[in-house]
Formats: sequence, structure tokens, C-alpha cells
Amino acid sequence: MDALKTIAASSVKENKPKFEIGDTVRVSVNIREGERERIQMFEGTVIAKRGSGVAETFTVRRLSYGVGVERVFPVNSPNVVDVQVVRSGKVRRSKLYYLRGRVGKAAKVKEQIK
Repeated sequence: MDALKTIAASSVKENKPKFEIGDTVRVSVNIREGERERIQMFEGTVIAKRGSGVAETFTVRRLSYGVGVERVFPVNSPNVVDVQVVRSGKVRRSKLYYLRGRVGKAAKVKEQIK
């Protein structure tokens, strides 16, 4: 194994959060404001996952005051404290970019009953 893979392997989280595309998740993010630190929640639908290993990311979309807001979170970032699954979504594709063009109830993802 080369040196780059060895360094990358040490940065990967051991207990990765378990969620899928279409799930509504609550992401706890560490925010630094000057010298203060606090945890901020970002709740929305996972519309994409990409990458692998150290570079794995996921995109969460939510509506905030009528405006669509998307944030891309690195899975292995130390600033991403926790990812909680609020509800599981029933989807048939790996990228939900079509939700960007939808408004209101049309932008909802059906819930998967377990």
C-alpha cells in the first residue's frame, strides 16, 4: 500500500452514519464563531452521495423560507458530529436532482415503511 492510501485510511471514520438517498436526516455540524464553538442542526433530504474513502460526501437539501438550500457534507469530516435519520425515503434512483425543480408537496419523497 502506498503512502497516500495509508494517510487517507487514518482519516476515515470507523463508525460511519448509516443512511441512504431519499432519507430525511438531521446533520449535527460543529460551527466555530471566533473562539466559541456550537453545534448547529441542518435537517433535509439526502439528494446525492458521491465519492469513496476519505473523499466521500453527501448532499442535503431543505427549503428555508421558500428558498431551496443545499449543503454538501464530507462523511469523514470532524465537523460533522452526528447524522440522525428522521425518516426513510422510498426512491428508485441514486441522484434526486429532480427535486430542485419541484415545489410544495411535489418535492416530497414517499416514506418507506419497514
